[in-house]
Amino acid sequence: MHYRVVVFGVKDTSENIISYIRENLCPVDLVVTVAPEVTRKNQISGYRGLSSLTERYGIPVFEAESYSLRDARTQAFFRENSFEIGIVMGWQRLIPADVLGAFRYGIYGFHGNAGYLPFGRGRSPLNWSIILGDTRFNLNLFRYDEKADSPNVFATEMFSLTEHDDIRTAQYKNMICSKHLIRRLIAAYQEAEKSGTQIPIRTWSKDRDSWYHKRTPEDGRIDWQDRTRNIYNLIRGVAAPFPGAFCRVLTAEEAAAGGTCAADASGDKGVSGASGIPPAASASDSSGAPDAGGSSGVSRAERGVPVTVWEAHPFDEMIDFSAYAPGEVIDTFDGKLIVRTVDGSMRIDRYDCARQITAGDILV
Repeated sequence: MHYRVVVFGVKDTSENIISYIRENLCPVDLVVTVAPEVTRKNQISGYRGLSSLTERYGIPVFEAESYSLRDARTQAFFRENSFEIGIVMGWQRLIPADVLGAFRYGIYGFHGNAGYLPFGRGRSPLNWSIILGDTRFNLNLFRYDEKADSPNVFATEMFSLTEHDDIRTAQYKNMICSKHLIRRLIAAYQEAEKSGTQIPIRTWSKDRDSWYHKRTPEDGRIDWQDRTRNIYNLIRGVAAPFPGAFCRVLTAEEAAAGGTCAADASGDKGVSGASGIPPAASASDSSGAPDAGGSSGVSRAERGVPVTVWEAHPFDEMIDFSAYAPGEVIDTFDGKLIVRTVDGSMRIDRYDCARQITAGDILV
C-alpha cells in the first residue's frame, strides 16, 4: 500500500490534530498508534486509543506492538509499504532510522522551549517551561532525524505562558499554534510534490545545546519549605492530564509526636477538596507518593495520608502567618485550604485525599 499523509500519535491531542487535518487540509491516509497493551509497560499521560477513527472517518489505524516501533510486525509493515509525509503529535519516543527512511518527504514533529533549538531538547518541555517559570514558548515544527530534537526546523510560532496557565491551558495554546504550523507544512508538501523538490528546512543554529531531563510522577512531590512561586509553578506544571503534584497530610499531634497517620478505616472512598474535573490518577500509588509507613524511622514526608493537589494559587504574602509552620493549614473556606508557605500562603482549590483536611493539619 502507498500512504501519502500519515499521523503518529497516542493521545487526545493526536485525535484533535487528525480531525483538524482531515476536515481542513487534506485526507489522512493512515494513523500509527500503539496497541492498548503497550500502555502497561509505558506510562502515557493523556493516552487515547485511536482505533475508533476507522469507524468514524474510515482512516486505517495501525497499532504498533511497541512504543519504539521496533517489534517485528511493525518493522515489516514499514518495510512492505510506501509513505510520503509523516506528522507526529503526542508521541514521546524517537522514530527509528528505518521508519524515517521509509518516508519520501520525511517525518515532522513538534518541540519547543523558551529559546531556540538545540537549546531545551529532551523530555516534557511544556511541563518544564511552566515549572521553571518561563513566560514564552517557542514551538518548532521540525524534521526528525535519528537524534532527539535536532534543529532541522521547518517553521516556528511563539506563544505566551502567563501566570494563569496550567499545563492543560498551555496545551490549548500549543494545539492552536501546531495547527497553524501544520497548515504551512501541508502547503509546502503539496508544492514540493508539484515541483519535484523537497520541503525546505533550516539546519543551522547559533544557540547552545541543552536538555530537559525526563520527569516521573515522583518529581511532583511538593516541598512546603520552598517559595510560593516555585510551589505554584510545580502544581500547574503537572496538573491533569498529568499525575498531579502531591504531598501527605498529618494532624498537628501526629506531626509533633512523629507518629504515622493511617488512612480512614471507615471505608470512605475519598474526599475532594472542591468540585471540578475528575482526577487523572489516584491520590496514592499512581501519584508517585510512597505508601504510608508504620516505622518510626521514616521521614515526615513518608508518613500520613496522600494528597494530590490539582489546582492552587498564591493567596497572600502580606498577612502575618508566622504563628503557623510552612505547610500548615491556616483555615478552610468553601472546601479550599489556606496553607502557609515560607514567603506567604497558598490557596488549594482542588485536591484529592482519603480524609477531610482541616485547619491545623500539616502538609508534608
